[in-house]
Amino acid sequence: MVVWAVVLVLVAVVLGGLAYGLLGAFGRLRREVAGAERDLRPLLEQLQQTSHRMNERAAQASHAG
Repeated sequence: MVVWAVVLVLVAVVLGGLAYGLLGAFGRLRREVAGAERDLRPLLEQLQQTSHRMNERAAQASHAG
């Protein structure tokens, strides 16, 4: 009976450690993704503007030609 109690306590400690580690990893991942998005937002906006200008020029060229 004592052995089972020790096993259950060890299992609870191991599962608790895993859960704590996973929650910490998800928190770090969320912060990294937010930081990457913040860093890449200006580049994405610039690419969208460039794409829009290229589409406008292509439309003008097809109407002119």
